[in-house]
Amino acid sequence: MPELTISPEKVGFLIEKAREFDVKEATVDPASGSNGIDDDMVDVLEDDGTDPVAREITGFINALSEDEQVDLVALMRLGRGDGTIDEWTDLRREAARGRNGRTASYLLGEPMLGDLLAEGLDEFGIAPSAERTTPVQ
Repeated sequence: MPELTISPEKVGFLIEKAREFDVKEATVDPASGSNGIDDDMVDVLEDDGTDPVAREITGFINALSEDEQVDLVALMRLGRGDGTIDEWTDLRREAARGRNGRTASYLLGEPMLGDLLAEGLDEFGIAPSAERTTPVQ
């Protein structure tokens, strides 16, 4: 079984944050003018480009080492079905070759990123923790 450079805890944190980000949808009423209580707070699920979760994910990924970023991309691709655990070395090599300093935006552009990372971890026999990695505020 290959080894991961990135810790399962870091991947678990990203899974949780990616799932928070994935619930966002395109803005449907950019000038609603109503207050949140009147519209049942639906506007909080609209992506207006200033999402603090996206900034948090980007900062976290940018702070990872190059090897951790490569593992993260390879893990997402493994979860997406681009290869098998037996092809981990090839998935990692492709991820390293395509590295261009935009890892965070590449991963954030992938629909269902949290689920794909969880699937990738599952291929390693690692289950993401059901425990929250960030405090409820």
